[in-house]
Amino acid sequence: MEPIVFYDIPADAFQDRMWSPNTWKTRYVLNIKGLPYTTVWVEFPDIAAVSRKIGALPTQEGPDGSPIYTLPAIYDPNTKSAISESAAIARYLEKTYPNFKPTLIPPETDALHAAFEAVFWKTLWPDLRQIMLPPTNALLNPRSAEYFRRTREAMDGEKLEDWTPAGSEKRERHWRGVERALDTFAEWLGTYGNREKLFFTGVDISYADITVASFLIWIERVLGKDSKEWQDVLRWNNGRWARFMDAFRKYEAVDVGVDAEV
Repeated sequence: MEPIVFYDIPADAFQDRMWSPNTWKTRYVLNIKGLPYTTVWVEFPDIAAVSRKIGALPTQEGPDGSPIYTLPAIYDPNTKSAISESAAIARYLEKTYPNFKPTLIPPETDALHAAFEAVFWKTLWPDLRQIMLPPTNALLNPRSAEYFRRTREAMDGEKLEDWTPAGSEKRERHWRGVERALDTFAEWLGTYGNREKLFFTGVDISYADITVASFLIWIERVLGKDSKEWQDVLRWNNGRWARFMDAFRKYEAVDVGVDAEV
């Protein structure tokens, strides 16, 4: 088969350019399933043009009803299909390439995965975004950083630097919210007293696990492995998240890729 074309957002502050939690979901899926692919790096201001060029659909609507295009997206030359949004991409790959294992969204868990995705965002995102978006902006390439700052500050009406300054009570409050969210996920995993259970659907990684891992690696990379916050994550829930992320290390490969032509 021809390699799938995977569209991702670069940050040259990282040696492999990889940072985005949403695009990590798709990269993990491709790596875990062993599907051949190549990366095209797209700066934030170019996402809409590139998406339209390959025929990927918008994933959101703006307040005025205008289409919003986001990454990840893929173009599959084998089927001449363009797919956007990480969960839709995962489902497309499962359906189109059933012989590439493991199955990350078993058919009997499809509805449960959809429910998990919705609850995951409500549980973790409100606090995590306050912590993570300002330092993420500082690591983006200049064109993406300007776009990211302008759009995020417009949504919140506050400069990124004022969201959760280091050492502030506000930052501590949101970080406690992140801890509570991970406590909640640990409780779900430990239902019926199975405290050693590492993955949501059993002994194998599922797409729900990939979702959690994608946001944890975002924290690790942007805040740094030696940061107090990342060290907090590693010790929370008796080291569960350290063991959890260890299971994903072999799936973190990032190809060099090429920059998008717009």
